[in-house]
Amino acid sequence: MNEEQRIVSSGSFEDEQTFELSLRPKFLKEYIGQSQIKDNLAISITAARSRGEAMDHVLLYGPPGLGKTTLASVIANELGVGLKTTSGPVIQIKGDLSAILTNLKEQDVLFIDEIHRLQPQIEEILYPAMEDFKLDLIIGQGPSARSHPINIPKFTLIGATTRAGSITGPLRSRFGIVHRLDFYTEEELAVILKRSAEILQVQTEPEGAAEIAKRSRGTPRIANRLLRRVRDYAQVKASGIVTRAVAKDCLAMLSIDDNGFEEMDKKLLKVIIEKYSGGPVGINTIAAAISEEVDAIEDMYEPFLIQKGYLHRTPRGRVATRLAYEHFGLQSPPGQMNLL
Repeated sequence: MNEEQRIVSSGSFEDEQTFELSLRPKFLKEYIGQSQIKDNLAISITAARSRGEAMDHVLLYGPPGLGKTTLASVIANELGVGLKTTSGPVIQIKGDLSAILTNLKEQDVLFIDEIHRLQPQIEEILYPAMEDFKLDLIIGQGPSARSHPINIPKFTLIGATTRAGSITGPLRSRFGIVHRLDFYTEEELAVILKRSAEILQVQTEPEGAAEIAKRSRGTPRIANRLLRRVRDYAQVKASGIVTRAVAKDCLAMLSIDDNGFEEMDKKLLKVIIEKYSGGPVGINTIAAAISEEVDAIEDMYEPFLIQKGYLHRTPRGRVATRLAYEHFGLQSPPGQMNLL
């Protein structure tokens, strides 16, 4: 199963990009959740505007679907400056980044998604650009080549990544503001769903929004995706109003349970519990048992299960925790009692 076949994937689907843009907040007061980050950014933004300077460079990291790209757009709007967007894999040669940097205007925001995937030679161009707002151009070749620094507009770089540990130390040290986005509470997701329903002109009862929020894995992107599915279900199978009963019926049809688990999540945990006595069991053995690729398990299924405390990763292999046993109504063995 690939990522775009999973309704509860936190990755962005191609056909959702226009839909997501229509739902994104434009200013901090519209941005729901991440209260501490918003408070800190509000101070930095206000200070930069009052001085008439570019804001410090910002690094945003955390799981996908939590609003890093949206927050970059909000920062640019709050600063009242232009926003240029690109991503690490897109920038392949030095000339690509040089062209982007020289075309920026004073105090503009440059957003680089998946910044951990920048190539080393591209990063080297960023260092003087971020620190001194200079771009070193190499003129000539061989022994006669010389470096010619040129000034570029003072700008704010916002980098986003799902793998902060993969960013090199020299690059990470050049960000003055670093924030980690956390998963959202069910209450915050319910507010987001209410706002999205108003934009989409979907009549939604508070109980219906709460039911969707409960199964959204703490991720706004998943919540909005499920809202679209429930909206369609309500239109075809019910009166068009998203109630708790309608949401439950739709999500049950999509095989998403109360904790946001889909069939493969449950299959993975059940294999560990029933076939291997709760573990530890190696990832290759699990992959063979559920007929799935190792990379798919590590990238698509494990992160949510580990973050929510249903799976534990040890040097000897994966272990199902007490929460995993309780989810299936089973009594955990003594070895798992001390795990979450």
